[in-house]
Amino acid sequence: MARFRKYRRSQPKKGSFDPDDETTVKHTKLGIWDLYEEIDSGHETYIPVPPKLEEYWQYAESLPYVWHMMKDILALENCRVLLILLGMLQVSQSLLPALSLWFSSQLLTIVQVAVDTRAVDKQFLLRIAAGRIACAIAIRVLSHYKTIITSPLQRRIKQFYSLHIFHAMARLDVPTFEDTAVQRQLEATYTRFGSSVAWEVIQTLFSVATVAVQLVSQVSVLVAVMHGQAEGPLISSLALLQTVFEYMSMKRMIVQPGNRKYLWAATTKNEDYIRMEGMKRVVNDNEHRKELVAGNLAEYLTDQYRRLAKKVGDNAMDFNETKRMYENRLRMNASAVLQVILRELPLIAFSLRAVQYPASIPLSLASLNLIRETVSNFSYGLLDFVDATGSIGQQLSDIRKLYEVDAIPNKVPDGSEPFPENDKTLESGVSVEFRNVSFKYPGSDKFALRHVSFYIGPGQLCVIVGSNGSGKSTILKLISRIYDPVEGEILIDGRDIKTLLLADLRRRISVLFQDYTHFPLSIKENIALGNPELAHDEDKIREAARLGGAEEFIKELPEGMDTYLTRPVRDYYAPLPEGTKTLFGRSVDYTRLRGMGRMKPRDSFPLSGGQMQRLAVSRTFMRSLLSEASDTGVGLLLFDEPSASLDPTAEHDLFERLRQLRGHKTMLFSSHRFGNLTRHADILLYINDSSIKEAGTHEELLKRDGEYARIWNLQAQAFLS
Repeated sequence: MARFRKYRRSQPKKGSFDPDDETTVKHTKLGIWDLYEEIDSGHETYIPVPPKLEEYWQYAESLPYVWHMMKDILALENCRVLLILLGMLQVSQSLLPALSLWFSSQLLTIVQVAVDTRAVDKQFLLRIAAGRIACAIAIRVLSHYKTIITSPLQRRIKQFYSLHIFHAMARLDVPTFEDTAVQRQLEATYTRFGSSVAWEVIQTLFSVATVAVQLVSQVSVLVAVMHGQAEGPLISSLALLQTVFEYMSMKRMIVQPGNRKYLWAATTKNEDYIRMEGMKRVVNDNEHRKELVAGNLAEYLTDQYRRLAKKVGDNAMDFNETKRMYENRLRMNASAVLQVILRELPLIAFSLRAVQYPASIPLSLASLNLIRETVSNFSYGLLDFVDATGSIGQQLSDIRKLYEVDAIPNKVPDGSEPFPENDKTLESGVSVEFRNVSFKYPGSDKFALRHVSFYIGPGQLCVIVGSNGSGKSTILKLISRIYDPVEGEILIDGRDIKTLLLADLRRRISVLFQDYTHFPLSIKENIALGNPELAHDEDKIREAARLGGAEEFIKELPEGMDTYLTRPVRDYYAPLPEGTKTLFGRSVDYTRLRGMGRMKPRDSFPLSGGQMQRLAVSRTFMRSLLSEASDTGVGLLLFDEPSASLDPTAEHDLFERLRQLRGHKTMLFSSHRFGNLTRHADILLYINDSSIKEAGTHEELLKRDGEYARIWNLQAQAFLS
């Protein structure tokens, strides 16, 4: 088993670090992680000490949520049994210090009797000595088995609430997710130090109960030990005061790890875990929220995450959490037991010496030394108890937020009417009408749209043209109900858009936003998520890549469709030799080497802006043009600047494919370019300064000789000159 060593800062060494070199590097499998260590065994173990949150609040309203939490945890597989076993171990362990104190007092009593009578019961002495050692060993053994029980219990609780939070966050719409108050509420549910809010509460409740038992039992024995010792109360008070000062000094210390002299790196090759982390980022990162909502991906991603979580099981941990788990396993061994025995020998040797030379041993001093040691331990336990109870209020509040996050109301309310009433109507597209629509983005006083009205008939091709920032993208966001207007009405097939079921509406719309994102998943899944119902069909995915113009450059990537543009799971590593340029097939960024560092996810194979846009278009093709293979169709296609990063040839080819393959569906484009697409439009909307200035066909607007005609002629002259 690999041993983890203390960190020390050092300059990068000469040479290189090759994880595949078995002569100089040791490979250890830690769950789903692969740890590669330079062969060097001369370093000490380092165990990180996480900081502790110190918040002192009490909320009685949170108690029902704690009860809800306990019912959920007890319903998990085997968790009821594990909690009972953990409680029994905690209580047993809390009683052992008092029992150990009693054995110590008995040893002193034996010495006292030996001094007074010049006789000793050797059998009784051996039994007491053996009992004292047995207590010490029992404490270590119980601690070991407590760790064994705690690990699976903690992982199952973490996994349960990870899924709970994943689903709660996935269902939030864009304006709700962007709300700072909601973000603060979500932050309270995040896992800390590889744990979870629920597990922290369980630990605190157990700690408070067991420390209370330990303190009561120790006080009882301590009172008996101090009986007859005149100096006992004074020494106890001084020991208590000394402990308080030491404790306060320790609380002010900042525990920092040292720096390492040896080389190591860790990575995971578990594809299921990598996909899980990628899906977490899809749900967590604000940049993906619009496509997640508009693509109706919440339930699909939740189902996939649930399946992957079940498959990975208890191994779904980051490297630091996995490392701590394996460190805990190393703490119980023969050497540890021997250390316990050796630590107890001085007191036993003192007692034996007292039996042999009773006249030379100051009995009262020995007794009071025991009292002082006991009071010191008692004081630390008491202060830890105060700390634990002081943090309960904040933890109870976090549990309340953990459950309330599942009930955060979306700011875009759901409708109640199914859409469409007949799926056959989608084959000829849908109509879109804006009636005096105005809109401001949350937190802004400026209108993004003001008094906008237009009508697009079923099956028509509409192109919205205008400068950047004029409001083109906002129209598409309102149609897909990413936001709702502050004034006016939007009608889909003559029905108020707010009355339609959101899931139905978004299932019938395919949208490509100008500020599209790429999910931290493989290229194949980036395209497949355009239509989750066909995510298993690789032929359809390849067809979508071809239609989007991404097929050729995908073939040139070493892993093809399985390439991750951004790897969602980081690699961990120590300061590496300056000759190490790559690690696990990825470039090393030396600017980020800081002790136990993490390699920031980077584009494994950086793509051009045009290639990235082709991937986004391929995802849109997956949804809009291949939907006939699924049970539900798409009747409205929305494209926001789909060719902004494409060269003229690629743009022309894209528009031709879109025009030919859209069939009779309604299609709405936004663009700041005036070209081939605008000439084929059934209706053109020229927008400027957040309002529609001109509307009509290309020929009609040229004859009107307005602003559209002026810009058209300017762009045409640029190509003719």
